[in-house]
Amino acid sequence: MQKTYVNKGKAESKWVLFDANGQSLGRLCTQIAETLLGKHKPNFAPGVDMGDFVVVVNATKLNFSQKQLDDKMYYRHSGYPGGLKTLTLREMLQKHPERVIRKAVWGMLPHNKFGRKILKRLKIYVGNEHPHEAQNPQPLA
Repeated sequence: MQKTYVNKGKAESKWVLFDANGQSLGRLCTQIAETLLGKHKPNFAPGVDMGDFVVVVNATKLNFSQKQLDDKMYYRHSGYPGGLKTLTLREMLQKHPERVIRKAVWGMLPHNKFGRKILKRLKIYVGNEHPHEAQNPQPLA
C-alpha cells in the first residue's frame, strides 16, 4: 500500500508579475491559474494552500482576433423574467477590461471556498502601473 504525502507546513507566498501585453487570453490565464494554485512548485499538494500572489498589468493589451471580439459573449442574469444581459468581448474590454481576465481565471479554479480564497490573491490592472512595488513582484521564471 502506498501512502500519500501531504505537506502540512505553511508555504511561503511570493508575488509574481504577469504582463498581458500581446498575449493570448487562454494561455495567459492558464499560467495565472497554475501559479495561484501553486502547481508550479515542486512540493504541490492538492487541497493545500501553496499558491502565490499574482499581479497582472496591461489588461487591455491582450491579443484577440476581430472575429473573437465580436462573437465571444459574456452573460449575466438579474433573476427576473427577461433579465438576461449580454456583452460582447469588445464591449467588456471597453467597460471593464480587468473582468475579462478575472472571469477566465475563475473558470479554471475550483468553484468552492478554496477557489474564492485563491481568487482574492489575483490583482489585475489596466495600465503598466500597479501599487504593489513594495512586495517586489518578479516575473515567473
